Amino acid sequence: MEDVGKELSKIVKQRNYLDRFTEMMNEVLADKDVQQFLAEHKEKLTQEDIEKSYAKLYEFVQEKRKYQLNDPTMIAPGYEPQLVLNFHYVDVTYVPTEALVARRRLEEIKSRIHAMDMPKDIQNASFKTFENTSGRGEALSAALDFIEGYTSDRQAFHKGLYLVGSFGIGKTYLLGAIAGELAVAGFSTTLVHFPTFAVEMKQAIGKDQVAEKLDAVKKSQVLMIDDIGADAMSSWIRDEVFGVILQYRMQEQLPTFFSSNFSMEELEDHLSVTQRGDEEPLKAKRIMERIRYLTKEVWMSGKNRRNG
Repeated sequence: MEDVGKELSKIVKQRNYLDRFTEMMNEVLADKDVQQFLAEHKEKLTQEDIEKSYAKLYEFVQEKRKYQLNDPTMIAPGYEPQLVLNFHYVDVTYVPTEALVARRRLEEIKSRIHAMDMPKDIQNASFKTFENTSGRGEALSAALDFIEGYTSDRQAFHKGLYLVGSFGIGKTYLLGAIAGELAVAGFSTTLVHFPTFAVEMKQAIGKDQVAEKLDAVKKSQVLMIDDIGADAMSSWIRDEVFGVILQYRMQEQLPTFFSSNFSMEELEDHLSVTQRGDEEPLKAKRIMERIRYLTKEVWMSGKNRRNG
């Protein structure tokens, strides 16, 4: 009697399962996208093929519902499920949404801007938010001219800009905007805050990382050196770091930019005196010859935006 009860219970459970399965598949087959797909491929799918594809049809309907609700538990977040024919079976493929494609595109663009010890907002700088006020027009025009020339003919040598002006007038921001526009066009840019970089290079001596750090900067596709001349340089930083970077970029004719509170003439005077107070005008002149070869001096003026 006990065995009969167990068997009856098993049959009831099985019937409940079959009823639920039938109900569930009726819901799946009633889905308009499923119906449209099966109608479009009715010549290639038999009833047996459809029945063997029930699991995939069920997956499609479930994942489509999650996609529409933006449910994070879906199999492939950011991908839209679509039905496809795989020989004589129905399968599900996941196609990236426009939002995902746009996000990946933005991430790819941002990855082309390598900011070393630079303010966060510089990586998001844009010409759209660069105020073209009095005193900044020449620099903006020169920046746009460079971008047009470089992106249309990369084989030719294009002088970068040496942006000079007082504190807070947007020199660094303009460099960031140029880097952003170049990134959209597929070019990589390295932005370096030079005073911080100089400290890191001194620390790299004990770690035997000087050559590695130097190569990462000097060989960059487009290099932007920010705040040059802000601190007095040691003769080693000036000649073995800064000078080596400039020499390599001059030989390879690689686009290089600078921002400084000093004019080129003032920077030469600044570089002629080392941290120890030694005067070395010839070495400073050699550095400036490379800077003048690589860049065009452009003045900027305006209010100090850091003070609001």
